[in-house]
This record gives sequence, C-alpha cells and structure tokens, in this order.
Amino acid sequence: MRKILCLFILVIAVGCNQQKETKPFTQVHVKTLYSDSLSIRAIELLDNSLAFAANNGVFGSIDLNTDQVRTNRLKQDSILPEFRAVAHTTADFFMLSVSSPALLYKTGDSGMELVYREDGENVFYDAMTFWNDLEGIAIGDSQEGCLSIIVTRNGGLSWVKLPCSDLPKAKEGEGAFAASNTNIKTIGDKTWVATTSGTVYFSGDKGRTWELQTTPIAGEEATQGIYSIDFYNENLGIAIGGDYTQPEGNSANKAMTVDGGKTWRLLADGQEPNYKSCVQFVPKSDGDQIVAVGFTGIAYSSDKGVSWSKLSDESFYTIRFLNDSIAYAAGKNRISKLSFKK
Repeated sequence: MRKILCLFILVIAVGCNQQKETKPFTQVHVKTLYSDSLSIRAIELLDNSLAFAANNGVFGSIDLNTDQVRTNRLKQDSILPEFRAVAHTTADFFMLSVSSPALLYKTGDSGMELVYREDGENVFYDAMTFWNDLEGIAIGDSQEGCLSIIVTRNGGLSWVKLPCSDLPKAKEGEGAFAASNTNIKTIGDKTWVATTSGTVYFSGDKGRTWELQTTPIAGEEATQGIYSIDFYNENLGIAIGGDYTQPEGNSANKAMTVDGGKTWRLLADGQEPNYKSCVQFVPKSDGDQIVAVGFTGIAYSSDKGVSWSKLSDESFYTIRFLNDSIAYAAGKNRISKLSFKK
C-alpha cells in the first residue's frame, strides 16, 4: 500500500509539473481588422472593444466580438490633431495630441471635450496613462530644464503641469519617443517613465516625488534611447529601444530589472531583437514570455529575454494583449488581431 501511495503522489507531482510547463510560441497569425492611410500608434483595450487614435484627427473603436469598426474625425479650429497617446478610466476615454498645440480630450456628453491645451515651440507629448479612476499622468519632452509632466487628480476634468522644481533636471534635449504610448508604466502607486537618454524616471507616490534610475541602454544620440517599457509586477521590468535610423542595430538596446528598476542589466546584447518600438509581457506567463514589435517585425522570448526568436516580419508600432495568446497591434495604415500559436 505504501508503494502504491508513493507512486500515486509521484504521478500527481509529475502531472502538476507538466501542467505548469508552458510551451513557447512558434508562430503568429495576423488578421487585419482595419486599414486606412493613417499612422496608428495609440490603442487601448476597453471591455469588449479596442479604442484607437491616429493622425489626421481620426479616432475610433473596434468591437472585439464582431470586428465592427467605428471611426470619427476631430477638428480643433483648422487643426487636425495627431494623436499618439490614449488612456481610459472606467468612465471615460482620453486622447492627447503630440505637438503645439498639445490637445487633450476626454469623452463628454456631446462627444470629445477639450480639457487641456498647451502651446509652445517645444511642446511635444508622448504618452499617457491612469493610476486609477481619479489620477492620471501624461509625459512629454523636456522644456525649461525638465520633462513635461501633467497630472490629473479629479478623473481627467482638469490637468496641472508639474513645475521643474518638483522634477529631476533633464539632460539637454531629453524627452521620450511618441512611438507606441508605452513610455509610461504604472503599478499601484508606482510609476516608471522611460526617456531618450536611456534613463528611467521613477515615482513611488503617483508622481508627487521623483528619482532617476540608470540603465545601460544607449542614449547618446537623439534617435537612441528607450522607446518602450513594461513591468510584469513591481519588481520585474523590461525596457527596449535602439535607434530607428539604424534599425538593424541590436547592441545596448534592451535591459531588464528584477528589483523595480534600482538596477538594470543588458539582455541578449549584440543579438536579436534589433530596434523595437513596443515591448509587452505576455499575461499569465510568470514574466517568462515577452513580445516586442516594431517596423522591423515581431520578436518573442520565452525565457525572460535571455534568447529571442523572430516570429514574423509584419510591421507594427504598438501592441496590447487581450489574454495569453491573443493581442491587438497597430502600425502604418492598419490595426490587426494577432493570434499566437504554440
């Protein structure tokens, strides 16, 4: 009886180990849901839909159950805004345009309503997100010696720009890349903002105080730096980028932290992937699986970024996961559904 019991326990243990083992992705199927002559860099999953905003004032949504697309065009005076940042709360959707005048809209009773405007020669906003239904943040390139950071504490009804006295001094010309709306990551009260200099701005109190985290990602040239950052939890994070003018380069362009950004180490240095504009952890993967996209294709790692494979040459700027095998990606002239296969 004891031998049978031991054998039964062993079978259960082996079975549990087999269940925990995750098979890596080997391919991805791309289905185009929407196409138009647009540059689409900002997408957001909302319940059963995917919201997006693009250039030429175009914004819209895709019903994820029916694939039905709805679009609209917003015009401010004679301006057709170029949107590269979107965010949402449970009540509202927000869109932020890039350059002067920077225009931030939220859903209102009669459509999208303007809640913040900023004019100026060096105005350039890159990304936005919310900590919760009341508090949100958007970041932009440096002005007057510090990054441009605006916050809301009332659900997006009004926004206030942080003074440079509350922020670390920026390096000359430091900003962020408005490439995929993934320069910011928030978990709880914590916030990480990635910049063109390869630096990460960290706040542990929802943007009230800030400190700098140094990464080994190259950021000496204006086109270098961190293009995208993601965290699986408060400790495990990844940053990726490169130089879009030299997209085949793969040195000092990706790094990982296991201590919340206090220290960073290079990943697969001198190996694939090359330049990428967006990186995301695969949900429910214990942080092992990572997907990075760019106009250089789709790259994938199943071992926390130690090694990578190229799943596709398909070009995208940004990606968001719906679950552990389905994602939505946007880029030049299209939004697509990505089904990852094992």
